[in-house]
Amino acid sequence: GMSFAMQLHHAGPVARLRLTRARVHNAFDDGLIAELTAALLQVAGDASVRVLVLEAEGASFSAGADLNWMRGMAAASEDANRQDSLTLARLMRTLDELPKPTIARVQGAAFGGGVGLVACCDIAIGVPEAKFGLTESKLGLLPAVISPYVIQAIGPRQARRYFATAEIFDAAEALRIGLLHQVVEADALDAAVQRQINLLLKAGPVAAASAKTVIRDVCAHTDGSRHDTDNAALIARLRVSPEGQEGLSAFLDKRKPSWAHPQENTP
Repeated sequence: GMSFAMQLHHAGPVARLRLTRARVHNAFDDGLIAELTAALLQVAGDASVRVLVLEAEGASFSAGADLNWMRGMAAASEDANRQDSLTLARLMRTLDELPKPTIARVQGAAFGGGVGLVACCDIAIGVPEAKFGLTESKLGLLPAVISPYVIQAIGPRQARRYFATAEIFDAAEALRIGLLHQVVEADALDAAVQRQINLLLKAGPVAAASAKTVIRDVCAHTDGSRHDTDNAALIARLRVSPEGQEGLSAFLDKRKPSWAHPQENTP
């Protein structure tokens, strides 16, 4: 049905998932969480999508939890709250593990769960005016559900500070601690996003989509020699795969690989 919370636009190899609840600063409620999860699963299953851009309308990227929704959850049972938190956890995991490269286009403030969305994307580009905060401790809560993704992005040391203080920080600090990869003026934001899209479309589709899987597996391992055997097995599998064979022969033949052609004629 018609959604007022988000839109999914798909042109050529690029899908754009846009938060459209600008009036409430693209805040989360159970409806938006369900819609976003469904849209991400649709993108995950669509072989024609090579890159996903997550973007938002209005002054904020996402201000975290919707106040009316929070009021409702504060009155609900512990079990209802647990179920509710699991749906948010599923959204974050779906985005984090999406089998496509993802870019967050951060045109405004992100708080709480909004920071979670940014942290779950592979590439995050924001404007200097963007503000960030893990503000839950002000309410006597913690950003527990999004914590795995935020800690992966900013590291335990920064997380210890910002989870406890709930302080608001700016785009320069977000860049310094690793939440953003790049900060560019608002009028250069689309060009910066497009540059990343172009790079991802030149990369082998399987390689670009699998990068995050390799990194996740390496970070999850504690056994060093197991790392070596797994990584050797992976590179061997990639070298003999159709994509690897095409990439290597294109390089040796000094030509572009097959996947680098189609997008050149798309606008």
